[in-house]
Amino acid sequence: MTTTATPERAMFCYQCSQTPPAGCTRVGVCGKTADLSSLMDTLLFGLKGIAAYAYHARELGKVDTEVDGFMHKALFATLTNVNFDIEDLLGLVLECGKMNLKAMALLDEAHVERFGKPVPTEVPTGTRAGHAIVVTGHDLLDLEALLKQTEGRGVDIYTHGEMLPAHAYPQLKKHKHLVGNYGGAWWTQKKEFDAWPGAILATTNCILIPKDTYKDRLFTCGAAAVAGTTHIAGRDFEPVIRKALVCPKLPDRPGGKLLTGFHHTAILGVADKIVAAVKAGRIRHFFLVGGCDTPGPGGNYYREFVKAVPPDCVVLTLACGKYRFNDLDLGTIDGIPRLIDIGQCNNAYSAIQVAAALAEVFKCGVNDLPLTMVLTWFEQKAVAILLTLLALGIKNIRIGPVLPRFITPNVLQILVDRFGLTPIGDPLKDLEGMLAAKA
Repeated sequence: MTTTATPERAMFCYQCSQTPPAGCTRVGVCGKTADLSSLMDTLLFGLKGIAAYAYHARELGKVDTEVDGFMHKALFATLTNVNFDIEDLLGLVLECGKMNLKAMALLDEAHVERFGKPVPTEVPTGTRAGHAIVVTGHDLLDLEALLKQTEGRGVDIYTHGEMLPAHAYPQLKKHKHLVGNYGGAWWTQKKEFDAWPGAILATTNCILIPKDTYKDRLFTCGAAAVAGTTHIAGRDFEPVIRKALVCPKLPDRPGGKLLTGFHHTAILGVADKIVAAVKAGRIRHFFLVGGCDTPGPGGNYYREFVKAVPPDCVVLTLACGKYRFNDLDLGTIDGIPRLIDIGQCNNAYSAIQVAAALAEVFKCGVNDLPLTMVLTWFEQKAVAILLTLLALGIKNIRIGPVLPRFITPNVLQILVDRFGLTPIGDPLKDLEGMLAAKA
């Protein structure tokens, strides 16, 4: 908060304890304080990401006391105003990244135990005639409950946004009325839900304030809630089902297909083919392009980037950033898809496992692999994932299309100097520079 100084209050900065320069009209928000606040905000966003992953894991019976303990410690550090050392706070931010890796691993373990190991799966994007519910968000346990409760009820289930990878889990895909995916990323939902005639269930965050045209068809559950809609408690989805049965039926409208479900176990299952293709020169480079899709035309960068990727390169993707380009047919290399959808944002854990396994095979560090990461936007889970990558020492990540507003120029410079973090620019020039750097 900016405060106009008075002669009585402007004796010193209450955080860095330095006398402000002549003419200073800001109390407690000098340059150093702004950088401290920037790191505090980064830590808080990272903690929100960890909390989301830990919540889903806890719902599935998985708890990590070390993760919980760190969250208490880190929250205490943001509330007490006792640590004014940039390096100490930066260390805490990176520790947050390490804890997020543990939280993602915990959730991955929980998902696999409950729903089975994901397998590569083609998901229809059209609709079939009948009553339907579209499910958005991240909570697979909510989706499972809805699938069981709609069995034999004449209601089809579609996924939206981050729920797309659900089609790859054996215990979910066995339900024949889980029939397809509707729409794209979270920020397109107002237009998409307005056009959707059936009921809508939002299971977690990424829910926008609804338009009046579909507010009566929108239900929330779990941690998600929005004014003017019905909230479902205890995973009793009967109100959603009843609403779907009185809503107009969907038309029979064929569409395309999206390929998802490349969990690290699936990718590493064909690791010998990947390694052979790399050694033979048929795969020159890997690009991890994904993250949280940002609204507006800035996100078009990622589509243009992927379209320009040379035919001897493979694109890995995850989270809703993939909706900018996952309709593209990039073909295959020796039977290996050139566009590999690893899954949700939490499946960044799978991407890390794949990178670590390849580094072990090629006897090098992850930074020495023919791999470049190009990430999009930063809400809380994306911040937590970025911190994980930095904590693992991964360098030269490209980020965009905009930087979080809480990142000050000085903090950004620290990230640039120590980790080679680079904002995106022109997609073709960036691509040329990335390939040249790894040549």
